[in-house]
Order: sequence, then structure tokens, then C-alpha cells
Amino acid sequence: MHKDLSQPSLRRRFGRDASGTAAIEFALVAVPLLLLLLIILEVGVVFFANYSLEHATAQGARMLRTGQAQAQKFDAAKFKAEVCKHITAPLTCGKLKLDVKRYSNFSGTEMTQPLDASGGLKTNFSYDPGAGGDVVVVRAFYPLDLPARLPLDIRMSNMKDGNRLLIATVAFRNEPFQPTK
Repeated sequence: MHKDLSQPSLRRRFGRDASGTAAIEFALVAVPLLLLLLIILEVGVVFFANYSLEHATAQGARMLRTGQAQAQKFDAAKFKAEVCKHITAPLTCGKLKLDVKRYSNFSGTEMTQPLDASGGLKTNFSYDPGAGGDVVVVRAFYPLDLPARLPLDIRMSNMKDGNRLLIATVAFRNEPFQPTK
């Protein structure tokens, strides 16, 4: 048997009943709060990973700038191994790509787009550390797997596969070291 809600006492009692209010309010606030926490986590991971990449790139570039890499006859693989010595988690050496180019002066440098038209990372990177006095640009690229799969509107991905491409760049003029024989 249904009770008639048109009776004044039932309507008053129903209007004053707040037993489910906290659950409803939590349900309304929980989704945006969880989304905000995931965004904060993702931004923190990206910033920390980018710092690690920048630090490792700067340490590797120092070997080129001072002529140590040239004196030890580093090739692209040895230079990558040197940079990898300074990488910290969450980065791994396997995904790291390096591009080292020599220029005659700073105004002649050019930064090409590392992503192809479809949003994938290009693979045609070079290794030319230059000689004493040359301008060199070292760029490191790392496709970072994002920890949270957020909605597309607020996602930090910039690659076709949903990853974030981290880029670290160091430009310098090599010290005037003597070429090795």
C-alpha cells in the first residue's frame, strides 16, 4: 500500500530527512577531486622526468664541450651511454634518442620538428660533435608513458600514441681544444 505524499506530515518529514546527503555530496565531489589528483600526479611525473632528461643531457654535452668525447673517440652509441649514466627513474635508456649537430655559428642553428606528420618520433638523428670552437646543439628526446589516462581535453600527451615527448636542448660553443689524431 502506498502512502499518500500529499499529506503534510509526510512531506515535512521527507524534506527534513538528511540521512543520504553526505553520500550524495561525496558522489558529486569525488569525481572532480579524483580527476584533480590524477592531473597533479601526471604533472609532477612529467616535470620530474623532464628535469632528469635535462640534467643528463647537460652532463653529456659537457663531455663534448670540453673535447673529452672527441679525445676518447665517442660515437653515437658511446655518447648515448654517457648520457644514460645520468638518467634517473622514471626514464630508461632504451627510449632515449639523441641528436647532436655542429654549426659554424649560433645564428645558423635550426631546430627541426622531432615528430613526423602523424605524431610519431622521427628516427633520422645525427651525431656530429664538432671540433674546437664549433657551435654544437645537443637535443635529447624521450617519449614518456603518461601514468594517468585522462580525458583528451586535459591530457598532457603530444604524440599519436598518447605519450608525452620530452625534449632537452643544450647549445654551446666547444672549447678550443686540439683535434685528436
